Amino acid sequence: MAIEITSAAAERIREIMKDNRMTEGGLRVGVKGGGCSGLSYTLSLDSEERPGDKVFRCDDVKLLIDMKSYLYLNGSKLDWMNEGLMQRGFKFINPNESAACGCGESFSA
Repeated sequence: MAIEITSAAAERIREIMKDNRMTEGGLRVGVKGGGCSGLSYTLSLDSEERPGDKVFRCDDVKLLIDMKSYLYLNGSKLDWMNEGLMQRGFKFINPNESAACGCGESFSA
């Protein structure tokens, strides 16, 4: 399977990279232990791929994911929500989630 990037998310990633003067690399997506449900998503810019990374593309945008995180993210979709001040940011639609906390910041698989 793969990880899908919506066009809204791809556009926002392009904007963030441009604001940070990045011409190479992409958005590093990961999962780490933490949060009230046990796992949290991580997002950061990264200028290069690492050995073992899974790389997914939407147009000219790259998602970089380490293998451990990929086990939790496989089949997910990354979207960008911009519905006012309270609902603005990247959102994962993850079929691997068995539960999520009320604030949406963490999940369990």
